[in-house]
Amino acid sequence: MKKVLVLCTGNSCRSQMAEGLINARLSDQFVAYSAGTQPSGYVHPRAIAVMGELGIDLSQNESKSTELFRGQYFDYVITVCDSARETCPVWLEQAGQKTHIGFYDPAEATGTDEEVTAVFRQIRDEIANQILSLLQS
Repeated sequence: MKKVLVLCTGNSCRSQMAEGLINARLSDQFVAYSAGTQPSGYVHPRAIAVMGELGIDLSQNESKSTELFRGQYFDYVITVCDSARETCPVWLEQAGQKTHIGFYDPAEATGTDEEVTAVFRQIRDEIANQILSLLQS
């Protein structure tokens, strides 16, 4: 099994959704983890909800620090926000393939509940398309 670490700043939305998607859809080849350079301490309720729509349960996930993974080797490290790419811990330089695929932070979306939820769905689907394609190629 190849190990994947997905990084963002808060580890509350984008990296959590990516971890869930990889573990649900590519579990025969990959095991994914996610972390934040400045963990928020929670997983965003809307990220949990839109992943639940796909049958992927993030309700028990926790926001984690990159420090939790110090000393571990990863075949892939994927940053999903510009801030995480810029502050990626130096010790992750030992990882295999390092890739940046930036996504808008859905936690910054404004509007009605339905409009904000639609942004979370859009980002979830973009993550599914781009990150799963990357790992399958």
